[in-house]
Amino acid sequence: MQIIDAQVHIWGSGTPSAHHRQTSLYTAEELIEEMDAAGVNGAVLHPPSWDPGSNEMAVEAAKKHPDRFCILGWFALDKPEERKRIETWKQRPGMLGLRWSLTRPEQENWHQDGTMDWLWPAAEHAGTPIATMAWRFLPLFGQIAEKHPNLKLIIDHLGLVRSAKGAAAFADVDTLCSLAKCPNVAVKATGAPGYSAEAYPFRDIHDGLHRIFDAYGPKRFFWGTDITRMPCSYRQCVTLFTEELPWLKGNDLELVMAQGVCDWLGWQRKPT
Repeated sequence: MQIIDAQVHIWGSGTPSAHHRQTSLYTAEELIEEMDAAGVNGAVLHPPSWDPGSNEMAVEAAKKHPDRFCILGWFALDKPEERKRIETWKQRPGMLGLRWSLTRPEQENWHQDGTMDWLWPAAEHAGTPIATMAWRFLPLFGQIAEKHPNLKLIIDHLGLVRSAKGAAAFADVDTLCSLAKCPNVAVKATGAPGYSAEAYPFRDIHDGLHRIFDAYGPKRFFWGTDITRMPCSYRQCVTLFTEELPWLKGNDLELVMAQGVCDWLGWQRKPT
């Protein structure tokens, strides 16, 4: 079975956010070594905003390893002169979409202060998928999805409450699941172990994972890790889904672990 990680970071400078490994350098080669040890075949690179050169680093990694990496990149949304970049964004090697965490202080109000208003119709017109940490504005995110039905949208990290654990992380799961009625919305099941208050196999999040999976289905529920901030090994991130969730098996498991995200982003890769 192929395994594709729906979210990982590499970077070459800057200070990572507090939850990530505190190193100024984490290369594609280091990531590949960890992926190989965990049995992960490929990954979607998310260039982090703390490194201004992260897009270029990701492009070089995708050029060198086209069947291991694709990219959801970023540019400065608060600079109007940057907007035209979306028209040719996917012409860059490996670049299949865009992603903003909206967690940095200067980003936290972009979804409601008008900074992102132009993005949704422009991305829809360009056919460019958008991923973001939408947990703070799920109702608005649903309105955006309904207004732009041809825009593929991805909710990062299961749409759970950031920094909460156990049941508290799933406080807004009703709203999250209600957005599944929009066929253009998918969920990255990334960072799941980080929401648990327990040790592996993190049983306090199993029911919540099951509920979100039931709402979105295997074609819109993508396994992944955000490995540089996980509290467990890479292999345990894999086996949490492949061995510990009895309701996830067969073709559903294959879709969740790899094919779903590839299909959603249009990643035409050769299995490795």
